[in-house]
Amino acid sequence: MALLQISEPGESTNPHEHRLAAGIDLGTTNSLIASVKSGLAEMLADEQGEHTLPSVVRYTENGIIIGASAKSAAAEDPLNTISSVKRYMGRGLNDIKELGGRRPYEFVDTDSAVPRIHTVTGDVSPVEVSAEILKSLKHRAEKSLGDSLTGVVITVPAYFDDAQRQATKDAGKLAGLNVLRLLNEPTAAAVAYGLDKKTEGIIAVYDLGGGTFDISILRLNKGVFEVMATAGDTALGGDDFDYAIAKWIMQEANIQDDTSHHQMRRLMRDACAAKEILSNSDVAKLNIELDDGSNWSGSLTLKKFIELVAPLIQKTLLPCRRALRDAGVDAAEVQSVVMVGGSTRVPEVRAKVGTFFEQEPLTDINPDTVVAMGAAIQADILVGNKPDDDLLLLDVIPLSLGLETMGGLVEKVISRNTTIPVARAQDFTTFKDGQTAMSIHALQGERELVSDCRSLGRFTLHEIPAMVAGAARIRVTFQVDADGLLSISAREETTGVESGIEVKPSYGLTDTEIETMLRDSIEHAEDDVAARMLREQQVEAERVLEALQAALADDGELLNTEERKPIDLAAQKLQELSKGNELRAIKDAIAELDNAATEFVARRMDGNIKKALAGHNVNEF
Repeated sequence: MALLQISEPGESTNPHEHRLAAGIDLGTTNSLIASVKSGLAEMLADEQGEHTLPSVVRYTENGIIIGASAKSAAAEDPLNTISSVKRYMGRGLNDIKELGGRRPYEFVDTDSAVPRIHTVTGDVSPVEVSAEILKSLKHRAEKSLGDSLTGVVITVPAYFDDAQRQATKDAGKLAGLNVLRLLNEPTAAAVAYGLDKKTEGIIAVYDLGGGTFDISILRLNKGVFEVMATAGDTALGGDDFDYAIAKWIMQEANIQDDTSHHQMRRLMRDACAAKEILSNSDVAKLNIELDDGSNWSGSLTLKKFIELVAPLIQKTLLPCRRALRDAGVDAAEVQSVVMVGGSTRVPEVRAKVGTFFEQEPLTDINPDTVVAMGAAIQADILVGNKPDDDLLLLDVIPLSLGLETMGGLVEKVISRNTTIPVARAQDFTTFKDGQTAMSIHALQGERELVSDCRSLGRFTLHEIPAMVAGAARIRVTFQVDADGLLSISAREETTGVESGIEVKPSYGLTDTEIETMLRDSIEHAEDDVAARMLREQQVEAERVLEALQAALADDGELLNTEERKPIDLAAQKLQELSKGNELRAIKDAIAELDNAATEFVARRMDGNIKKALAGHNVNEF
């Protein structure tokens, strides 16, 4: 007998008040959409009953084709059929060239930093291609649910930087969607997994999709999902497994020409099919169609496949180690390992991850759909269908954010792995007397010097009151919203004058840059500390010299020639040493100058006191 749910008066949402929301997993290989129906997240299927939509868009003279039909035409029409476009989101053309592997598209050289792909219907950007995929999912949802969507949550890799997130949000807007927020894919999986299993404690979410890899260490406790640390590679996934197999096939079949777009498409297609067969078999038969019309037949054994992809699987374990270190936990403290993404179906991936974390990974939840379901649950909450829901999501920023200070140093305002949304403020001041403007330079990275970090943007705060150096107080506020997007404002506290910037760069970091920035911050830690101390001492030397010059210009008559000589000599010595790299020598020279100028400082102070007392008696003060 079915159960009838009874709600107390005022506790249930009236049917006409229920807002339609959906969660979208915008994947590199496949995309999915889910929605909450009767309190449960469900996948939404197309007319053929298929839940997955291949993330492939084909441009033809007769219109745009999306999904399975486009994917089937990839080999015959490679230049007009765009797949794995997620890898290009938020990247520049130079970044794309560094991704590795041959990309069978014609990229157009333009003045814009945003790359464009040439098709038979015109040049398109990765954002426009992604928007077509999102439009198709939107149409599916509205047809399935019977009405228009109030809002959606779109998932992104946890390691997507600001530019890649902004590009994803722009694609959603272009598709006519109200993007409630962007949600990290591992966090979305944790939402679905945590609510299903009522898990508490520390878990690892290992997400290996078609084109990206993420590892997140999360703390789950009473409905609170806190991402303790994230790491990953934005250009590593199942596509790379396919490419490794394709290269092996080329060697075996003696295919010398790798410039044929049709040949590469067929090879990638056949490589992917072989990979899927080897998930449940020890050998995969191959029958490769060559450009000259002939065929090459062979077989790929499971042993050989493991040999080909082992370096790629090993490459995923390096971010796992870094994430554990950043979270401050050992592998033994991780209670569960959740596998997400179609590429985790490869048995060798599961085996290697199980060995690393010393436990059997959890695979009872469909790794292809869990992200979309988690996003749907979050979307349902955000549109207000569950106002009393106590689910709280706490994501983190992947790289530290800071400002340039005098001497080319970086002052970190928000450290990496800080929970978002977050707002942090820090006070700064002027360096020179009478300074009326300040240039604000925002940076991203873990190193101590500006030259070793990535520039995010610049703006200038004008109309600062002319004061002596160090008197002005400028408060700079960094704010990172729930989508990981950054805005910066600067305010002079006495006048209230304010300026700011929204950081929306045209393209983001390459995977190589991300990995290098984090690795270098560890490898060069001691050198960076030494370099920072030297720069700080050099800046202090510059400040002391400027203050002395200003004082001598105003009150130099207080000294005779003989009295001034040691001060000038000490200043000259400091000037010369400040250009070198001897920290101790600069510090000693500053102390020597302070000692030489002691009498002069005392006379100036006496003179200023006399000026202040002129015309007054002590009792007035």
